[in-house]
Amino acid sequence: QGGSVKAGKMPEGEKMRQCKQEEEQQQKEEEREGLIEFYSSYQELFQFFCSNTTIHGAIRLVCSKKNKMKTAFWSVLFFLTFGLMYWQFGILYREYFSYPVNLNLNLNSDRLTFPAVTLCTLNPYRYSAIRKQLDNLDQITHQTLLDLYDYNMSLPRSDWSTLSTQRRSSRSLLHHVQRHPLRRQKRDNLVNLPENSPSVDKNDWKIGFVLCSENNDDCFHQAYSSGVDAVREWYSFHYINILAQVPDAKALDESDFENFIYACRFNEATCDKANYTHFHHPLYGNCYTFNDNSSSLWTSSLPGINNGLSLVVRTEQNDFIPLLSTVTGARVMVHDQNEPAFMDDGGFNVRPGIETSISMRKEMTVRLGGSYSDCTEDGSDVPVQNLYSSRYTEQVCIRSCFQLNMVERCGCAYYFYPLPDGAEYCDYTKHKAWGYCYYKLLAEFKADVLGCFRKCRKPCKMTEYQLSAGYSRWPSAVSEDWVFYMLSQQNKYNITSKRNGVAKVNIFFEEWNYKTNGESPAFTVVTLLSQLGNQWSLWFGSSVLSVMELAELVLDFIAITFILAFRWFRSRQKLSPPGPPPNSQDNTAFQDEAPALSAPHRFTVEAVVTTLPSYNSLEPRGPSRDGEVGHE
Repeated sequence: QGGSVKAGKMPEGEKMRQCKQEEEQQQKEEEREGLIEFYSSYQELFQFFCSNTTIHGAIRLVCSKKNKMKTAFWSVLFFLTFGLMYWQFGILYREYFSYPVNLNLNLNSDRLTFPAVTLCTLNPYRYSAIRKQLDNLDQITHQTLLDLYDYNMSLPRSDWSTLSTQRRSSRSLLHHVQRHPLRRQKRDNLVNLPENSPSVDKNDWKIGFVLCSENNDDCFHQAYSSGVDAVREWYSFHYINILAQVPDAKALDESDFENFIYACRFNEATCDKANYTHFHHPLYGNCYTFNDNSSSLWTSSLPGINNGLSLVVRTEQNDFIPLLSTVTGARVMVHDQNEPAFMDDGGFNVRPGIETSISMRKEMTVRLGGSYSDCTEDGSDVPVQNLYSSRYTEQVCIRSCFQLNMVERCGCAYYFYPLPDGAEYCDYTKHKAWGYCYYKLLAEFKADVLGCFRKCRKPCKMTEYQLSAGYSRWPSAVSEDWVFYMLSQQNKYNITSKRNGVAKVNIFFEEWNYKTNGESPAFTVVTLLSQLGNQWSLWFGSSVLSVMELAELVLDFIAITFILAFRWFRSRQKLSPPGPPPNSQDNTAFQDEAPALSAPHRFTVEAVVTTLPSYNSLEPRGPSRDGEVGHE
């Protein structure tokens, strides 16, 4: 019985070795099948692709393989065609990522909201809060013009009667004016000639004023070729300093609506005080903005001159400042609601004694943002703080940018622009050299050294009004008597210069149609795919499935590369196995059996249901084991 047990254990070990050999053989067959699936070589891969692809011309690479000249010709032609096609692809991609746009022009017809209209007197007013300082400045200017040009400027009689008082109160102003005197300077080509040279006359001089730094270590001459421009700029510089000294800006808010606007009608209805707002401009005087109230905006019922805004304004100068304004009339600007009126940029003058009829055409522009342009929706992404209490515009941003740089560099704010938080307006009684800093900064601003023109972007949506004006004499020669008589009776206006005393302005829509300029993407994803498909069909006459075949070729190429690299790495490991350690022959046999025992799915049921060993089977094996069995 013991012999039968021991004899049964010998086939069991042999069976385990046989299972191990079968597993290794199966692994080899599986590896061979995987390689066949991904082709056995690159040549087989490309041969199968060229024989079965739907790309035109690829079959010629296989069919002509016995003729090397034809194979070379078709290979060069095939890859040259591929190169030309992808060159066209590059052009298409470059055009797509340049984000071109199409301009769409739409004409709309609807009732139109009337724009805001700002009207200024065109002459700064002698406000009572600064009348004394202005009289002192006029006295200093009178003496300056007398010294430079021998011109005796006439002054109001009241100024001469209070001359002694003004001299005592003008010492502080005179001190600052002497720091910025109005001077003459020889032109560049006559600098080396003496002043008393007979070759130099009055026309060979430039006039301007000197501006110096706080320590007087750097000065420059702000010169002008025209003496009129120089005197106006010099006077305006000191006038701004006087305005900046007024602690409360409301002291300059002296509205005189009735004495400036004699008649106001819109859409055949009379205007009232609820239809306008008032503000003061340093150079254009009192300004009035009509239809600026967003709660009740005017709407034009019909186009034409009788359905717009009609104004009769006073243009006679009385108690104004002649050294600041050398023209007479009024200044008008048409702009959108919630936008400030920049009279220097978009305004135009109204002539006295003339009826000016201004017809408008509304035009809206809608730009694409994002990658298509650098426009901004509301200015929140522009790195410039909006100092105006209005919506974002490019001019608002540019002026805010200059003002912020002015506060940072010069320590004070320019009087023409809004005041930032925590800052104060420039005044040479507090900021000694602000004029020097301002003109230096202005030169950098115009040269875009400050970067304001780069930072401030155009809004994506904007509304503009295209204006055209017509002029006629008003009132006519036959009607001026009764017109001026009625104006004098109604407005209590004592007319001293009838022809230059009044002017009439009509502002209206020319038609209801308004133009909308919109943008749309010129190259979308659909357009790109269509263009790519056209190029692919042109060069290879294939379709989307052909592209998938090409993608499959690339993936198969990568898979074969990885498989071959893996097989090469495995073969290198088998060629150089590590040597066995000494005295490890018996252990090697044990280690060979261990992997087989660790794979339970390879064992049969017989290995599990074997009978338990007897006591005799636990005896150690020795060289006389066979003999002991026979003895039993």
